[in-house]
Amino acid sequence: MTNESNATKKTVTLEQVLSPIGRPLRQRATLVGLGLDKVGRRSSLEDTPAVRGMIAKVAHLVRVIDEK
Repeated sequence: MTNESNATKKTVTLEQVLSPIGRPLRQRATLVGLGLDKVGRRSSLEDTPAVRGMIAKVAHLVRVIDEK
């Protein structure tokens, strides 16, 4: 296991662009897990395979703003 400082960890910033109204409960829960709850909200998360999988499940509801 490598020791990485916080400065070298990759992050991804998301913005919610569509409402979860009428979407399945699992998609709503995924948005909450990503830290999003209203249209226009932004969330910065660590870029991990788990987060990428969650983004893929709700890709039609979010927009990737920034990848660092």
